[in-house]
Amino acid sequence: MSDADEYGAYQALAEGSDDHRWAFGTGFTDPLEGVDTTVPPGVDGAALAQYCLMLGDDALIYSHRLQQWVTRAPELEEETALANIALDLLGQARMLLARAGRADGSGRDEDQLAFFRGEREFRNVRLVERLDADFAELVARLLVFSAWRLALLRALTASKDPVLAAIAAKGVNELTYHRDYAARWVVRLGDGTELSHAKMQAGLAVVWPLVAELFIPHHIEVTLAGVAADVREIREEVATALDTVLAAATLDRPEAKPAAAVAGRAGRDGIHTEALGYVLAELQSVARAHPDATW
Repeated sequence: MSDADEYGAYQALAEGSDDHRWAFGTGFTDPLEGVDTTVPPGVDGAALAQYCLMLGDDALIYSHRLQQWVTRAPELEEETALANIALDLLGQARMLLARAGRADGSGRDEDQLAFFRGEREFRNVRLVERLDADFAELVARLLVFSAWRLALLRALTASKDPVLAAIAAKGVNELTYHRDYAARWVVRLGDGTELSHAKMQAGLAVVWPLVAELFIPHHIEVTLAGVAADVREIREEVATALDTVLAAATLDRPEAKPAAAVAGRAGRDGIHTEALGYVLAELQSVARAHPDATW
């Protein structure tokens, strides 16, 4: 990089500059540009807000877990890849949380929803909460999550809510990369050495009890027929994708009992594992310590 280029990069970050190519989150096409953001006629705004919280919380919490792997991944290239995946999910979370705040008329913005809700107010699936013990567990969970979310967002591109459809259309491109990245690593480890195969099989075994929850429809999703995606209808697509990867990786589909719910309630109802409390303590600490700060 020449001195002129370096100076240009810093200038681009200056408040008075219109060139924001060097700043994350700016200088890109807004997926909601030109989209009608009013709640569609006949759609319950409160229910739509709850659904957006579900999808937004999934992305927010998992993004944070992936960010924790930066400096811990086996190679610098993998740290960069995981950071990019985490940023993609953070971008999805921001749009979905912003949509939730507008849909229910509460006026809460994405920061208020991310940093100032309690643990029982979060609606993410429990799969995204856990701390991965090693890289094999990380890619096992990333494969399951990205295969599921990709199928979910594909279905949502036909949503009656144009905002959800636009967010989903952008997310499909991102999740396609996420799934392929995870799949390559699962195959590489599963069909590698005896040790890497064993670790990859063990990673799948740890993740698998949390898979069943992904395909249990919540009453909010049922209420929003035509707006929300029916998770039961994507189960076969996800199973096919996972089985294809496992076959190439010479891995067996784990036989595991689903993680227990509490009186039939799980993550979508605000019932979480103890891991979420640790995530939120780290995620929310600065904002709660300085609630009036501007960033």
